[in-house]
Amino acid sequence: MVRVTGPLLYGAAAGAAGTTALDVVSYGDMVLRGRPASSTPETTVQKLAQRLHLRIPGEGQAQENRTEALGALTGLAAGIGMGAMLGVGHAAGWRPARSTQYAVAVVGALVATNGPMTVLGVTDPRTWATSDWIADIVPHLAYAVVTVSVFNRLLGGVRAPS
Repeated sequence: MVRVTGPLLYGAAAGAAGTTALDVVSYGDMVLRGRPASSTPETTVQKLAQRLHLRIPGEGQAQENRTEALGALTGLAAGIGMGAMLGVGHAAGWRPARSTQYAVAVVGALVATNGPMTVLGVTDPRTWATSDWIADIVPHLAYAVVTVSVFNRLLGGVRAPS
């Protein structure tokens, strides 16, 4: 148990740092391009609640605020969870090259965030324009770089082979 706990917590902390980087890049893009925030997290929460026959408490604005907050929390959970999974992999003996760690982190974060939206019919990545893909991938790349870097640093600077 102790052998898993340290890397799990390091991974979760690294995932939180990576999620912060993702948010900074996403909000920076919103500032640069003047684009609005995406409503897909809230729509995903609404559809998931419907599918599970759950009601988000409140009425009107209070309910909308809770839905928006739950949408943001799902992104945090995905980022922290992906980092924790990297920690569990490390605890299990997984020691890939740094480039593989980056690839796993970026793909894992993309699947964790876009997967539920796609399954619930909120979005269809097959219909995305190139600019949509770039706007989605670039923040996730920032997530991966920061998550992997922080995770390896927390492990005491132990370097994976390149």
